[in-house]
Amino acid sequence: MEVNKDMRIADVLEISPETAEIFMGFGMHCFACPMGSMETLEEAAAVHGIDLNELLKKLNDFINKK
Repeated sequence: MEVNKDMRIADVLEISPETAEIFMGFGMHCFACPMGSMETLEEAAAVHGIDLNELLKKLNDFINKK
């Protein structure tokens, strides 16, 4: 399984609810709201000024260690 920029936040949380801590670590606290969970990772990273590649790496590293 590989997380990619086109996945929705909700998709990632469905695969691994524990990734909520990663989103919060990036200051992305809106993942729990209906609109925020519908954003793609690319959209969310852009809105929050987050390095998309760093976010993807952390999510993939976490999920693949499970």
